[in-house]
Amino acid sequence: MPSIIFFDIDGTLMTEDDRMIIPESTREAIALTRAKGNLTFVNSGRTAFNISPKVKELGFDGYICGCGTYIEYKGEVLLRSTLPKDDCLRIAELMRECRVTPVYEYTYGYFFDDKLPMTEDLRHFLDVFVDSGIDVSKRVEDEDFGFDKFVIWENPGSDMEKFRREIGKGFSIIDRGGGFYENVPAGYSKATAIDILLKRLGIPLSDAYAIGDSTNDLPMLQAVPNSIAMGGAECIYPYVAHVTTGIEDNGIYNALRHYELI
Repeated sequence: MPSIIFFDIDGTLMTEDDRMIIPESTREAIALTRAKGNLTFVNSGRTAFNISPKVKELGFDGYICGCGTYIEYKGEVLLRSTLPKDDCLRIAELMRECRVTPVYEYTYGYFFDDKLPMTEDLRHFLDVFVDSGIDVSKRVEDEDFGFDKFVIWENPGSDMEKFRREIGKGFSIIDRGGGFYENVPAGYSKATAIDILLKRLGIPLSDAYAIGDSTNDLPMLQAVPNSIAMGGAECIYPYVAHVTTGIEDNGIYNALRHYELI
């Protein structure tokens, strides 16, 4: 029976900075565990279009994207959940009323709203997107506007009480820190996708492993018995079974070696 390993991207597989480095030891570890017959999956908050080629070339059996709103296995899409158009338009109007800065994340792209403030963080994200060749021209007024999940930045004057009250009715609101919030439709998470895959593949929970570095990884990490925090991610240390070394200190390789997966 193979084991199955779930990897976050940013801060886990790839450095969470402008360098976006994937250590050679990470490449080696993934190749070695797959050679042993183990299955490897990306499990990311990123939507499907934003899994970069440099991540895909590591070699994965499948992808969980958008915090569980999309599941792909060996090229077959097992699940894809996009909100109804009317709900998307209603939420976009609500975000304008709340005066927060959103990025709407769709399976095939991002949508932006020019009627809301431009934050320095969003400006930085846009620069990174452009450098990565990501289309940043889509707007909420476009005919094809829609999304699977969304993020927002809080601004001076934002009505966060209204935001939490209204969005909390249908979404899990994940506080990423610094006034940045990730919003995932209720009933979907990195953990629900793991459950779907384990049942589909007939793999027992005892053979499931997850590796992450931030609070939005907690559903994934708490869903498996073999949970691993990257070195330096102190905020999630209390919730995991094992802490490995930092990403640039052979963290992935050492984690898989610790569990005899390589």
